Amino acid sequence: MLKLGSRPNVDFTLLFLALVWNMSLGAESRPSRFVVADSDEKLVIEAGAHAPRLIEIHGRSGVFRNGLEESLPGSVEAEGGSVPTQWQFQPQLSHATPHKVVLVYEAKNPHLRLDWSWDTRAQFGPVEHEITVENLSAYEVWLPLLDSLQLQVEYPPNADLRNFYVEKGADSPSAVGTHLDTIVDGYRWTGESSTYALPAVGRAREVIPIEVVFNADRKGAGWYAGLEFSGRTRLALVREGDHVRTALGLNPDPGPFRTRVLPGAEFSTPVVFLGTFSDGPDGAGNQLRPWVRVALGNPLTWKDSHYPLTVNNSWGSGMHVDEQLALSTIEESKQLGLEMVHLDAGWFRGVGDWYADPAKFPHGIAAVANAAHQNGLRFGLWVDWTQAGLDTEPGALNVRDPQVADWLVTDPPPNWKPEDFKGQTADLGVPAAKDYFEKEVNRIVSEDHLDMLEHDGYLVAQGCVRKDHPHAPPDRSTMKVIHDWGSDFVVASNSTDVSYHAVKAYYEIYEHTRKQHPGLLFEICNDGGRMVDFGSAAHGDYFSITDTYDPLSNRRAFFDASYVLPPAMLESYVEKWPAPRLQNFVYMLRSGMMGWITIMQDTHAWTPEQHDAAAREIALYKEKLRPLIRDAELFHISPRPDGVHWDAIEYWDAARGQGVVYAFRGSVADERRHRFALKGLKGRAHYLIHFQDGSGPDTEATGSELMQQGLLLRLDQPLSSELGFLEERPSKAR
Repeated sequence: MLKLGSRPNVDFTLLFLALVWNMSLGAESRPSRFVVADSDEKLVIEAGAHAPRLIEIHGRSGVFRNGLEESLPGSVEAEGGSVPTQWQFQPQLSHATPHKVVLVYEAKNPHLRLDWSWDTRAQFGPVEHEITVENLSAYEVWLPLLDSLQLQVEYPPNADLRNFYVEKGADSPSAVGTHLDTIVDGYRWTGESSTYALPAVGRAREVIPIEVVFNADRKGAGWYAGLEFSGRTRLALVREGDHVRTALGLNPDPGPFRTRVLPGAEFSTPVVFLGTFSDGPDGAGNQLRPWVRVALGNPLTWKDSHYPLTVNNSWGSGMHVDEQLALSTIEESKQLGLEMVHLDAGWFRGVGDWYADPAKFPHGIAAVANAAHQNGLRFGLWVDWTQAGLDTEPGALNVRDPQVADWLVTDPPPNWKPEDFKGQTADLGVPAAKDYFEKEVNRIVSEDHLDMLEHDGYLVAQGCVRKDHPHAPPDRSTMKVIHDWGSDFVVASNSTDVSYHAVKAYYEIYEHTRKQHPGLLFEICNDGGRMVDFGSAAHGDYFSITDTYDPLSNRRAFFDASYVLPPAMLESYVEKWPAPRLQNFVYMLRSGMMGWITIMQDTHAWTPEQHDAAAREIALYKEKLRPLIRDAELFHISPRPDGVHWDAIEYWDAARGQGVVYAFRGSVADERRHRFALKGLKGRAHYLIHFQDGSGPDTEATGSELMQQGLLLRLDQPLSSELGFLEERPSKAR
């Protein structure tokens, strides 16, 4: 066995690998094995003569063995017909270090090169995997579907297994949100993700693309796998007797899927990550979230101690925003202690015409941004930048313009009109369209002096009627064009390939914009919570996690997404909500303060008492809550919020010895007291507990008491809240 886990010199490794491989040719040849590892995972992989294989996953919670050899494409379409492919390992082209292994295979006719790679991008956490196929022939090749990852994990037939997965908040969180399925023999599950997440009758809601599989014993040990891509993807999980089989990658439906690879071009599967854990879903999350921050997040963003920011959004006044309201919002934000003013929809001349409406903003958007900056605030702007409308002003994207019309996913009917802020989607996968939008995004950021750009709407196309775009042409016999709220949606055999090309272009535009504007923040909205995924986490800075903004919906969406994504990236919009008592008003604010908080109300309408309370809560957030939201572990210490009973989440930062419990009382009239069993503490350590609102006296308890008997909270009013701050006492003071 050849192990490369301890040889850092790639050149010598390759020479040795080639020598061993050449010497081993013949009847007794056997595959070479490699190890790629970080502090949490060690993967053993194998270079077979005609296909590679992941052999074992070693984690701190145990060893998981894979029974599947990689399934490389058995044939491709080339020169008008199906051509079988014979893959051969190329040791002289392969390379390995202790933290990255790339195994290269080639097919001769047509000449294709396949890189099969595993990479530890951080010193801890999961390992990433990607497959790239390069077309070295002189003619175009059509590839069939190639999964990002296939596993067949062996288990004893009596193993009591669970599959944990999380829905997107999308239009509004469902009544379920987080799922914990028992994986019995014959179990079959498919989770789908896309940029649209349109709820459909008879179809399961879209999920954040990750599956978490674990044993239902007290150790809760298992593995998770997720996709770093925002297009049409799916996860499929099946249990058959003594194994669980899974496949992750692009969605094969509707199909058949195929994608064009031009001479000299390449196709890459969506990156997948694979890791192990113990302690159930919270254990998986507390390993995964820091990795997302380090491996996927923007380093400049996380270096900013003000991240996540506190924000005032103009949508509390809807489309009626104008310069006077924007300037008064800046003054209000300064008084409240907020850090960014976010101008939402309504500022522009028209859909696709992303210039200031001169009647509303006679001095332009930059003048408002400058006013924010002069008051020590940052400035953000809403733009639905891939949408075309009917405006004919210079610079407008008009659907009747022949060049623009060719970029659209379908031809709008003669009587088509855009909605107030939604039009017809252009296909970013068209190179000319991508170039235009890259310049347009850069123009908006530069001219309007932005610190943050929010994109909304159905930015990334999926499904297109065109035959001359880079994606595969549709099968018109099964194609459907559905009109919904200003846009036409195409459902066709090429939908996944359309989204693949469009997402790649979208990523490139944002990568280029980041280089042009270091420090710029990107908010991923996409009609609220429809594009919450790990690919977006790698290209944006925070998510709008739902399009419904009442306290219960905000807590539900946060409860769900915070299992797998950093809380600092999870934005809750706090909209106007009935608050007859001050406790209800604070409950409303805190329901949106567990991650990134954006106020989406006309704060001018608040009473002086509410104004003062909001200023206190915002100051508390910045001083004591934000550091925990950024750095602490998170534990879900109650069932998912239902608005009726109590619910809570816990942050605990062992390095600081500090934490907080956000507790919310439901609507039931006779539940004044509740205990929450805490997690993550040291059993013998002593902890001071301070209740922010004075619902109980400051007290002290051991970690064992707090984790076994629980933290007792008292709230007299339904729909009220409390913050219980924890501090570990120094051992010498006990």
